[in-house]
Parts: sequence; C-alpha cells; structure tokens
Amino acid sequence: MALWDRIKDSATQMQTQLVAKKNDLKSGAFRDASMAMCALVAAADGTIDPAERQRVAQLIATNEVLQNFPADDLRRRFEENLNKLTADFAFGKVSVLQEVAKAQKKPAEARAVIQIGIVIGGVDGDFDKTEQAVVREACYTLDLPPHEFDL
Repeated sequence: MALWDRIKDSATQMQTQLVAKKNDLKSGAFRDASMAMCALVAAADGTIDPAERQRVAQLIATNEVLQNFPADDLRRRFEENLNKLTADFAFGKVSVLQEVAKAQKKPAEARAVIQIGIVIGGVDGDFDKTEQAVVREACYTLDLPPHEFDL
C-alpha cells in the first residue's frame, strides 16, 4: 500500500473512531483544545496559506464530531489560535499548546484531540513531518504516548 493510501486510511479510521465517541465530546475543554490543535496543524510549517486556512475551516464546519458546537464559535476560536501563531509562531505555539492542554483531564477527550490533529493533517493526503511533529508535541502536552498514534 502506498504511503498516501496509508495516510488516507489512518485519517479515515481516526474520523470513524471520533464519530463513535461524538456524544462524549461536548465539553468546552474539548472544543478549545480541538480548535487549538487544528490551528497548530494548519500552521505547522510556520506559515498558513489562504487555501490551507480555508480547507481546515471547511473541515471544521463539516466535521460530524464538531457539530456539537456552533460553527461560528469554532471558526472564531480557530482564527484566534491562528492569529497567535502568525503573530509570533514560537510564542503563539506556547499559548496554543496551553489550549490543547485543557483536554488533559479526560483521556477520551485528549485522545480525540490528537485524532482530530491527525485527521486535519491527513486531509490533503500528506501528513508531513512538520504536522506530525506538532501532533507529537501535543501528545506530550496531553501526557499521551505518541506511539499510540503511530507518531
């Protein structure tokens, strides 16, 4: 199986697992952490091109698991996190990882945040090294072993 196919399969599996847990993922901590994760993955390479920003925003708006929350609220939180990262990536990353850490108290939510990062990273068929690195860093922030997610 080609690497691209494995990435797509992995992202599809993660999304299926997330949908199965949808009813357990309704807290504000999960909402905040997942939007921070989306922003981290979108900005993983230090830049956010408009097409990538739009693609991630569209995925957020249409993701079944995130439909527990108002789309406008999610988009606002995503944009706020992106703005922190674009203003000063290193400093913004610290702040955004603090948002990710909000999901740490509930292991199911913490795992779901990581899975969202993998889904977002794999949406273009290329879960690249920089995206994997920020998701791995989020694993450490959430006290989850990266190898659990093949990272």
